[in-house]
Amino acid sequence: MTLESTTEVALSASHVSKSFGVGADRVEVIEDLHLDIRTGDVTCLVGPSGVGKTTLLRLLGGLATPTSGTVSLGDKVITEPVEQVAVVFQDYRGSLLPWMKVAQNVAFPLEGRKVPKAERLRRAQDALEVVGLGDSADKYPWQLSGGMQQRVAIARALAYEAPIMLMDEPFGSLDAQTRFELEDLVLRLRNDLGITIVVVTHDIDEAVYLGDRVVVLGGRPSRIVDDVEVPLGRERNQLTSRATPTFIELRTRVLEEIQQHGLTQQVTGA
Repeated sequence: MTLESTTEVALSASHVSKSFGVGADRVEVIEDLHLDIRTGDVTCLVGPSGVGKTTLLRLLGGLATPTSGTVSLGDKVITEPVEQVAVVFQDYRGSLLPWMKVAQNVAFPLEGRKVPKAERLRRAQDALEVVGLGDSADKYPWQLSGGMQQRVAIARALAYEAPIMLMDEPFGSLDAQTRFELEDLVLRLRNDLGITIVVVTHDIDEAVYLGDRVVVLGGRPSRIVDDVEVPLGRERNQLTSRATPTFIELRTRVLEEIQQHGLTQQVTGA
């Protein structure tokens, strides 16, 4: 069954501001930002370097608290990490424990939730099957390629069984072919599992290909300068979807917005 976008809100940032430092050293990174993340969508966050994309992602995940405003999950204000939100970080090598086998790495965060060992390992194996690594459970991370290690990091988020997944530059250090494979994996996870996904990326083509919606941040302090719906449908193809006039038009629109508000991000093939 093909899922369609809904108006139901999974996460909401309301009048959120975030600053760092005090006094003369105070830096306002985000100011009075409002963003609703729709349930079941892939929402991509793009913008010039240093605009606060990762800061916003950390606020959405409860890994940081706003200076003012609120981040909410339904009726609950988020002030710390919550079980309903899983995070996949950019540095997959640093996030995996090299002395633990792959299945143990995937299961490890579940210990903090007091999940029994047998259940932890079952969920780890199921998650590895979903990302195509069912036969790698007994290997160590260093025995896998970079793309496979990032699949392990994604599997760990899936084993957490959170309905919302936040991804911070998840494919930035991978080669193009591996990126394409993992982009398609993300879309399959959204379609098959119905999870809500937020992706920070520097790659404009990636944002338009992955996103049901691309949110462009700009300015200092940061604000939303464009909110782009991507009407490419839920079933996408790396060759045909990227060649459509709609894709090219949206890619150009996002690029122009970013050029107006700071340094240009990466454009695939540029």
